[in-house]
Amino acid sequence: MKNELRISLKILTFYFLIIGLVVLQSCDDEPVDPIVVVDSDNDGIPDAQDNCPSISNPNQSDVDNDGIGDSCDTTNDLDTDNDGIPDDEDNCPLIPNPDQIDDDGDGIGNACQDNPDLTPMFPCIDGMAGPYPCDGYDLMGHIPVSVLANNLGNPEGSDIWGWTDTTTGKEYALVAMTNSTAFVDVSDPTNPIFLGRLDTATSTSYWRDVKVYNNYAFIVADNVGAHGMQVFDLTRLRSVTNPPENFTSDALYSGFGSAHNIVINENSGYAYAVGSSRSGTYGGGPLFINIQNPLNPIGEGGFFGYAHDAQVVTYNGPDSDYAGREIIVGSNENEVVIADITDKGNPIEIATISYNNVGYTHQGWFTEDMRYFILGDETDELGFGNNTRTIVFDFTDLDNPTFKMDYIGPSAAIDHNGYVKGNSYYLANYTAGLRVIDISGVDGNSMNEIAYFDTHPENNNTSFNGAWSVYPYFQSGNIIISDIERGLFIVRPTQ
Repeated sequence: MKNELRISLKILTFYFLIIGLVVLQSCDDEPVDPIVVVDSDNDGIPDAQDNCPSISNPNQSDVDNDGIGDSCDTTNDLDTDNDGIPDDEDNCPLIPNPDQIDDDGDGIGNACQDNPDLTPMFPCIDGMAGPYPCDGYDLMGHIPVSVLANNLGNPEGSDIWGWTDTTTGKEYALVAMTNSTAFVDVSDPTNPIFLGRLDTATSTSYWRDVKVYNNYAFIVADNVGAHGMQVFDLTRLRSVTNPPENFTSDALYSGFGSAHNIVINENSGYAYAVGSSRSGTYGGGPLFINIQNPLNPIGEGGFFGYAHDAQVVTYNGPDSDYAGREIIVGSNENEVVIADITDKGNPIEIATISYNNVGYTHQGWFTEDMRYFILGDETDELGFGNNTRTIVFDFTDLDNPTFKMDYIGPSAAIDHNGYVKGNSYYLANYTAGLRVIDISGVDGNSMNEIAYFDTHPENNNTSFNGAWSVYPYFQSGNIIISDIERGLFIVRPTQ
């Protein structure tokens, strides 16, 4: 009986062993579910690792190191001057001012404006700063074209941009000239230091433009053959000991020849060359260039239709349909074009809008809430005889943009480049110089000029002379202006 029981147990053990092997084998043969990598914002960073998964930010910038990317972080607490006020709320982030006093209400704290050590080159007194007409702005410093461009080939000035070295806090002007790009340390606006120049990649051009991304300058020029895009490492300016130097570029992108302008979205790490060859693949439309590795730009397509200038933003305005999308607003000669370019392989036009008495749709800028878009038409003053006209569109619904209002300036000078900071619109108004326009009342169709500095004192004629562009974004409150004939001006609100 015991032997029979042992035999039965062995048979049962063998039976269950066979069943187990069959089950294991069948499990091994079953298909395995694929691992799904979710990247909601299509920026190449999986959501699990992305510090801002809802808004494209391939550079993963996080200035306050709190684990939330700057694109998503509404509470950045970086406090450079250790005064208890985060930089993104501080009206003077480089000088301690916990009281945040701002007597003139211009968004720049008294601590940044009331500096007794900064004696203007020419204070604005009785409407004049030395030889220059003014209202509310002192002339702090000036460097003429002959110095910036070495006076070779009858040079002129064109575009301008600024760079702040976050390591040192120093501020620099990047001044585009017909033959080169000049670099100026404007940290002490009363004693600007011309550090040197980067010569053109080909020949001279009356249209040279520069923008900045991650401590690199990107430079293009129009009507100059195979110029491409020069890339220059701005941190090299820290070590200049014997200025001025003759610099060379750190990289040259040759995916296009000439371009009228360069536009950069610092959130996404993309540059957009606009106004390139009309015979090219995209007819002079924006070319998409990935510059997340600044020294190795990569072309990723484009959008058809000639664009003279543009602004590209990671959208956070009132139209919830496009929250977090990368939106381009092109000033395209006779109309404004809005497009979603989040997917570089499939850009989608959203809407177009034009307006009365179109001369040349030149350049525009969003208000900070992205509700309105402020546009300049470069030739309507010439063609229709009106005074300086600034056109405002309501972009509350990007699919249905509407005309909002016209602002008419006090002279017949031509408007060129304009930029928004807070409730002010800073306009380079050619022969009328810099004009500062209060836009706080735009909801009620009200805009009014509150200050100016005229870099072209001869006249306010309707001609292409004087102030080409302006950069109003330095935390110090200093503003830099590029003048075609007179070079770099550094101005500051009158104390």
